[in-house]
Amino acid sequence: MLTLISDELGRSVKLRVSANALKTVDHRGGLDAFLMKAKDDELSEKALEFKRQIRKVRGQASGARSQETSPAA
Repeated sequence: MLTLISDELGRSVKLRVSANALKTVDHRGGLDAFLMKAKDDELSEKALEFKRQIRKVRGQASGARSQETSPAA
């Protein structure tokens, strides 16, 4: 088990990660980028849940940004 930090979720997560996957996480720029680029069928159920949470946070963040930039009626 390895503890990795998710910038999007603002917390650390524990995952079982192979040495090769850890190198890929580092190469892709962190856990969030790794999960978003990875194919769902390559991820464990736990990793998929983190990926869903990251998508949700990113969706909420982009929704908030679009409300900030839209002109007031």
